[in-house]
Amino acid sequence: MPRMAKNNKSLNILAIRFSSIGDVATTVPVLDSFARQYPQHHITLISNPRFEAFFRGMPENFSFLGTDVKHKYNGFSGLKLLVSELASKKYDVVLDLHCVIRSIFISTGLFLRGSRVFSVCKDKMGRNADTRRLFKRHIRLNTVFERYSRVFEKAGMPVVVDFESIFKEAPASILEKTGSKHGRWVGIAPFAAHQTKVYPMNLLEKVVEGLEADESCSRIYVFAYGKELAPIIHWQNRFKKLTFVHGQITMNLELELMYWLDVMVSMDSSNMHMASLVGTRVVSIWGSTHPNIGFLGYGQKLEDCVQVDMDCRPCSVFGKKPCRYGNCPCMTGISPDTILNRLQVR
Repeated sequence: MPRMAKNNKSLNILAIRFSSIGDVATTVPVLDSFARQYPQHHITLISNPRFEAFFRGMPENFSFLGTDVKHKYNGFSGLKLLVSELASKKYDVVLDLHCVIRSIFISTGLFLRGSRVFSVCKDKMGRNADTRRLFKRHIRLNTVFERYSRVFEKAGMPVVVDFESIFKEAPASILEKTGSKHGRWVGIAPFAAHQTKVYPMNLLEKVVEGLEADESCSRIYVFAYGKELAPIIHWQNRFKKLTFVHGQITMNLELELMYWLDVMVSMDSSNMHMASLVGTRVVSIWGSTHPNIGFLGYGQKLEDCVQVDMDCRPCSVFGKKPCRYGNCPCMTGISPDTILNRLQVR
């Protein structure tokens, strides 16, 4: 589709990004930067309603449109209804930041009604070259933030991503539940969507032991939910500094709690991206996936990525492929002391 000429005309822009928590969280730095750098335009994001907490503190020319595609807008008839409703808002530009069947259906429907459409390039060839079993390339691909920025550039609106935090000032409401902060607060997010991205619980328990013995660490918050709690629920009786965060607070308050952490220990998961949104340092643990694929949290450093070099890594973009060795040596080969030492580095 034709490149849009850069101009000062006020544009009504729609961005589309559904899917998982971490995927939607990664849009925030780019959308926030765009809204601040182009105050003459108005941009609306359609996404899952439960992710609205990520867009707290956005500029006034940004809107979040919670869209339930699992119920009201489910299926072909639901998407037709959604396209009809969106068409009535007369968007000049549509930015498809997802590029799956659902978002392509929506953007195509709006294109046929006169909107200009620009879509993200996922670089599937590059990902396949980095994750294939033989003749891996082992090169750094564009980050997801660079790929999103490229969509704006194609639309004639280049963006310099200079995001800091969704909080413009220190949030205080969570402290009413936790009490005032003393000493170091460490967060641990032990789980991920796929097992090949999860550090073994017996080894992670040794990390918790080390933090429990660390006099500078006053509290350990574990972010785990539902069935995930079963293999680690005994930790709450063993470790005095530990508190589970499992559905007791809203997502808004969960983000506030992450803000007050000195550091978060996370897998390659949504919690890494959530902590990044509030400017918290993350020591991330990588197994079957790799930060060079492009999904490292915004503002996080490669030196805070804990991983072992293996010829088979990365074997998967998202961690869905089973380990061909059966026991994920890329995870079991990481010692708890390596993680504890990384947590001490400032």
